[in-house]
Amino acid sequence: MSDFAQLVLGADLQAQPVAQDWRLANRHGLIAGATGTGKTVTLQHMAEAFSDAGVAVFAADIKGDLCGLGAAGNPQGKVAERIAGMPWLNHRPQSYPVTLWDINGASGHPLRTTISEMGPLLLGSLLELTDSQQAALYAAFKVADREGLLLLDLKDLKALLNHLKDNPQLLGEDSALMTTGSSQALLRRLATLEQQGAEALFGEPALQLEDILHPTAEGRGRIHLLDASRLVHEAPKVYATFLLWLLAELFEQLPERGDADKPLLALFFDEAHLLFAGTPKALQERLEQVVRLIRSKGVGVYFVTQSPADLPDDVLAQLGLRVQHGLRAFTAKEQKSLRAVAEGFRPNPAFDSLAVLTELGIGEALVGTLQDKGTPAMVQRVLIAPPQSRIGPLSDAERRALIAQSPLQGRYDQAVDRESAYEMLTARARKGQAAEELPEKSTPAEESFGDKAGEFLGSVAGQALKSAMRQAANQIGRNLVRGLMGSLLGGSKRR
Repeated sequence: MSDFAQLVLGADLQAQPVAQDWRLANRHGLIAGATGTGKTVTLQHMAEAFSDAGVAVFAADIKGDLCGLGAAGNPQGKVAERIAGMPWLNHRPQSYPVTLWDINGASGHPLRTTISEMGPLLLGSLLELTDSQQAALYAAFKVADREGLLLLDLKDLKALLNHLKDNPQLLGEDSALMTTGSSQALLRRLATLEQQGAEALFGEPALQLEDILHPTAEGRGRIHLLDASRLVHEAPKVYATFLLWLLAELFEQLPERGDADKPLLALFFDEAHLLFAGTPKALQERLEQVVRLIRSKGVGVYFVTQSPADLPDDVLAQLGLRVQHGLRAFTAKEQKSLRAVAEGFRPNPAFDSLAVLTELGIGEALVGTLQDKGTPAMVQRVLIAPPQSRIGPLSDAERRALIAQSPLQGRYDQAVDRESAYEMLTARARKGQAAEELPEKSTPAEESFGDKAGEFLGSVAGQALKSAMRQAANQIGRNLVRGLMGSLLGGSKRR
């Protein structure tokens, strides 16, 4: 467990610790800075601090080196010098309880959700649908709910769309939304999604939130790392949509906690600009609302990106802890952005924030914390404390060993394909096809009369008589039905 009652970030210019109270750590935060300025190491140190305090962590491992959290560090050179300059840090090289995840299941436990849990809004954003296509998707989900069709994976959704294309009457008043064009467009978008490898994201067993929140036997928070080193480059929309889904699920499922002494979970969203790039207005508004309200459920959200300008102003205004590493400004636009970043801190008379932003070395940052009452403290120039785990990636053998020792071993590794929309609709189609292929049956009266007549007239004449009798019986039946319907509905008799 942590030796500090606060989230310690590092040392100021007087070598004194700079920290924020744990009870304010659910007020969200920002880790920003140019490439190579130390953002990942800052994230690593903060993840360790949360874990030591018993707070669960979920983070995306973009570069593949954050998994070094699973091995003890070996500080040397400048890292060792910095540790020596922080005697109060009580630095102890150690590994942390890490669980590795991978959507494709290659370098960690498979990470899945279902189509139904994703919902039409997030799925529409993932598929980059137009308004009319989004409306058609909503209509399809509505039918699935009404018909009791489980949508677990992509083949379930494709089966539903094909079924509605052949049976538009099932849409009822929404039939105008599912045009042939919109249906075909949805199927094409799903095919594109499969080509990007997103098929592995959908299915069962789906991620259970309690598996993320459960601490170790010693009371340390487990650190869950999503291997996104390939995903963020090959399918950035899939990466962003999963993180948005996770945030939404936490918001919907977790109970209110009020003002707790520390958060329940810390989420680190690296490459945060992807969460907002091309996001539909309705989804962005929903995201901003969730970020504003989820802190009361004990979740702190920390965005990691190059510049604060990557985030919407409404989100930026909600971030209490700000760790700003060095920025570079060569163009007039970049210089304007730099001034905006400096002005986002509460000024410190000891230095000029704007000038310092371009002078910061690797592992240095301007840090704005929150005071006891939740108001911003003066900005500090801080040397970020080095992590106690390894700075750098695990080897393939170390990663395999970590997966084998995981408490979740065997829980998610084998996919389960239970009966859902695809199987149900396939069974319906086969049943309907079998019914169409059955030979037309005669009524018992027809068969009895025809068979007796056939005994006298021979096989050919008998068959002809059967056919004639069947037609006569059908005509009598139709006339009788018309008469009954006319009487029941009050219709006039046609003359």
